[in-house]
Amino acid sequence: MEINYQLKNVEVVANQLIGQLSTKTILLYGNMGVGKTTLVKALVKALGCKDEVSSPTFSIVNEYGLGNDKIYHFDLYRIKNMEEAYNFGIEDYLDSGHWILIEWPEVIESILMDPFNVVHLELDSKKNRILTLK
Repeated sequence: MEINYQLKNVEVVANQLIGQLSTKTILLYGNMGVGKTTLVKALVKALGCKDEVSSPTFSIVNEYGLGNDKIYHFDLYRIKNMEEAYNFGIEDYLDSGHWILIEWPEVIESILMDPFNVVHLELDSKKNRILTLK
C-alpha cells in the first residue's frame, strides 16, 4: 500500500493505515523530519487514545493508555546498540501484546520476530509525504 499525502491530512492517513495493519507492531522508517512522530500522534489518536503524545527522544519510550490496552511509542534514535535496548527491557515491551510503535527500529532489527508492519516515510520534491506499508 502506498499513500501520498500532505501533512495536514495525516489524521485521514492514520485511519487508512490502521485499516490495513496486520499486527499491533509498527516499525517506522524514514529520515529525520519526514513526519514519523507526527504520524504516530495521529495513529494514537485514531486508535482512540486521548493522551497527549510527545516524542520519546530522551525518554526512549512513552506509554499511553487505551482502555484495556496500552500503546508503547519508542524513539530509538539515541540507542547505539542492542545492549542499551536490553538494558531498558525492550524484549518485555515487544512481548507485551500491546501496541508497539517504533521510530528508528534499525538497532533492534536482529531481535524482531514476525509479525510486524513496516512503514516507510519519504518526502517528495513538493514536501508531500509518501507512506509505504509493507
